[in-house]
Amino acid sequence: MNALFDSKDRAGVDLDAPLIEAKDLHTFYGESHILHGIDLTLQPGETMSLLGRNGMGKTTTLKSILGFVPPRHGEVRVMGVDTAKRRPWQVIRQGIGYVPEGRGIFPGISVREHLVMVARPRAKGDGGNGKEEWNIERVLETFPRLKERINHDGSLLSGGEQQMLAIGRALMLNPRLVILDEATEGLAPLIRDEIWSIIRRIKDSGIASIIVDKNIDNLLEVADRHLLVVKGKVVFDGDSEALTADPELLNTHLGVG
Repeated sequence: MNALFDSKDRAGVDLDAPLIEAKDLHTFYGESHILHGIDLTLQPGETMSLLGRNGMGKTTTLKSILGFVPPRHGEVRVMGVDTAKRRPWQVIRQGIGYVPEGRGIFPGISVREHLVMVARPRAKGDGGNGKEEWNIERVLETFPRLKERINHDGSLLSGGEQQMLAIGRALMLNPRLVILDEATEGLAPLIRDEIWSIIRRIKDSGIASIIVDKNIDNLLEVADRHLLVVKGKVVFDGDSEALTADPELLNTHLGVG
């Protein structure tokens, strides 16, 4: 097993618990109060979108869950484990593939190295991280563009290729949950379509997802539930049918309807 991922990372994990339980999160940047009592629960295999205009607290919610910006008040449990005393890398190694806004591709490291340096075997007996194991062969089959550029410096790829690499890297963890922040932001239409196709494949494989993106139509199609965040508060939590049944809500807070 890769030394980066030993069994201690899974200590105390409850595979029957919700993947994420966040309760009453209050998060600050300095003295700026960003999250005002966010509640979020994600079940195994569930796909959730975080909706809201820019600056409403979506990315801060993700960073609070992962511990990059710890909340000053509230509780986060990942697979039943309280994250209060865990660092972000310890939280992620419980079974989360994180694709951050900006992608996080390292200069001077090849596509192959980006993939193999995080490779983690599927946890024995863990059926919640997909029906089949993700390895480099499967990732390259899923992303043929990466196969063509396997020895290229990852930071020199196009924006769309870097996003594919970031998603492929997350899948190499054999995660139970993939978090995508601004999944298709700034990408050309054809590349966006390709990324959404991959997101659907991730969902069909049984891996849970939390997705932040501005493409409402695709989110309504792929997500099982939506959380609409306005000024650090959840103003809607429900499925696509319930969301589209309230055009005033969509128009007021997302500018669609």
